[in-house]
Amino acid sequence: MPAINALTPDKLARLIGTPACPRIIDVGSDRETMIPGAVRRPAASVASWAGTMKSGPCVIVCDAGKSSPGVAAWLRHEGLQAESLEGGVAAWTEAGLPLANAAVLPPRDEQGRTIWVTRARPKVDRIACPWLIRRFVDPEAVFLFVAPPEVAGVADRLGATPFDVDGVFWSHRGELCTFDVMVEEFGLADLPALDRLAVIVRGADTARPELAPQAAGLLAVSLGLSRMYADDLEQLEAGMLVYDAFYRWCRDAVDETHDWVSHRPKTRVKA
Repeated sequence: MPAINALTPDKLARLIGTPACPRIIDVGSDRETMIPGAVRRPAASVASWAGTMKSGPCVIVCDAGKSSPGVAAWLRHEGLQAESLEGGVAAWTEAGLPLANAAVLPPRDEQGRTIWVTRARPKVDRIACPWLIRRFVDPEAVFLFVAPPEVAGVADRLGATPFDVDGVFWSHRGELCTFDVMVEEFGLADLPALDRLAVIVRGADTARPELAPQAAGLLAVSLGLSRMYADDLEQLEAGMLVYDAFYRWCRDAVDETHDWVSHRPKTRVKA
């Protein structure tokens, strides 16, 4: 049984990657690896940053579960819904759960967010990558969609990180699409559901629907969304739900089938 106001590693792991995941605040040492989706905040200055926290549940993480309960208690004092991760990163690692590579994260702005820029009118990769970043890397990430010739200039002027354009780090590599590259670079390739989803995204994004039966459907949905929304950010928000659904299928439902015959009323046998 978990301690009071604490969450077990297994329970938190089931929430990561879903819209129901609480904000994960890492108050531990300056490690190169972090629990996916975590944001760093110093434990010693909790009184100064507690007031900047948005409402909603959060989980406080430290190295071994010793510092996080006090920080969580302070946040509850501030009226926030806060729990600590039982056993901290040490228990998480002992359970064999994945850690993301924080060393490759772009610099954050004054509000602690990563800023990304790419081409306007997104289809597959340019929706899949923001979904991955917000669900597994930086929930507060900002995405800017601009005309293709403006990407480099916006990146320079605003300190944004370009992605899914030619000649940058976060882009296609050989037969891999940008989503593949991000899964690998962020250290998330050990998550079977993301590995499965990456094949679907690659097939849809690189005109190879034969890679996965679901690739053609993802492409169709992506093209449909691009016709439904004139605003790229509204399209991104709608696309987040699509990828949430694909991820949950990849994680929990690949072996499930649907047979409408099983739902037909049973035929009564005449006497």
